[in-house]
Amino acid sequence: MSWVDAAKHVAILRALEEIRDAQVIGIGSGTTLELLVGELAKKVKGRGLKLKLVATSSQIESAIIRAGLTTVNPDDLSEIDLALDGADQVESETLNLIKGGGAALTREKIVDAAAKKLVVVVDERKLTQTLGSGQVVPVEVIPFAHRLVMSRLAELGGKPRLRCGKDSAPTSTDNGNFVVDVDFGPIKDALVLDRQMRSIPGLLETGLFIGLTDRVYVGLRDGTVQVLQAK
Repeated sequence: MSWVDAAKHVAILRALEEIRDAQVIGIGSGTTLELLVGELAKKVKGRGLKLKLVATSSQIESAIIRAGLTTVNPDDLSEIDLALDGADQVESETLNLIKGGGAALTREKIVDAAAKKLVVVVDERKLTQTLGSGQVVPVEVIPFAHRLVMSRLAELGGKPRLRCGKDSAPTSTDNGNFVVDVDFGPIKDALVLDRQMRSIPGLLETGLFIGLTDRVYVGLRDGTVQVLQAK
């Protein structure tokens, strides 16, 4: 096991302690969350817990079902007790995030914002002093408008690139939209930039998660876990 996988594993185990009395839990997408689902399944079976999980993508829903856990449609819920998620980048001072590497940013933001508490799990490589340093900002875009949206993003100082798969076809989200990755460089004011991007017609959602995170569990290279708390 690489140090990265080991770091994720110990951080996941710590993060799962947050479940406590939670019954409805949102699950983010990506490789870290697939690992988390496996550990969550062990916890559920070991303690006889009855949890309802809200999947943020078809990919993580498949992982949840394979693990023998129960998914629930968010339309059938009035509230979500806890959201467990990963991140592409975490600003260590503010706990603001960049997400969207797995193309599930819109559904993840819906679930994360609806949850009473958002807990994020990462390894130390994902920490930064300033969002956007060496990290693009994904945005979800309606296909009809993607070229117009990209022009507007360039006007905001970004360098937009349509995300494509190995077959050169545009990456499609579970909502049937495109993903545009935008390089803004270090972001001076993430809240202002988020508002500017969200004002562009045809841009559905941004990968800037501002003011949502309650706690971050960071797996470190030395095998320990650093816990960052929202101020």
